[in-house]
Amino acid sequence: MHKLVDRPTLIYDGACGFCQRSVDVVRRWDREQRIALIPFQDQPRVAAFAIPLPALAAAMHLLLPDGRVLAGADAVPELLRLLPGKRWWALAFRIPGAAPLARVVYGWIARRRHCLVRGYAGD
Repeated sequence: MHKLVDRPTLIYDGACGFCQRSVDVVRRWDREQRIALIPFQDQPRVAAFAIPLPALAAAMHLLLPDGRVLAGADAVPELLRLLPGKRWWALAFRIPGAAPLARVVYGWIARRRHCLVRGYAGD
């Protein structure tokens, strides 16, 4: 592993209404702005991470200062740990079977995300 970022960085689909709404929730919860939020469509910024575009289009990616890169459902518990007052939600992922179930649910949502929220323009 090598260090890619100085602070946790979430790369998401900026053209997806569902993804944008989810990132809006992260932004509200991240009152101290500890997490950088970058849409994968911002190619100049994401090019430095050398993550293939199909992977970025398939799932969110959380890059951590320690060099770890977590994608999809595997990023959720760490993302929750980073958010003030939400750390306890991450404990649910320690329940036996929770992580595989989360991956199935995340995959189902990811494949249908463009149909789930339409016409989102953000503020």
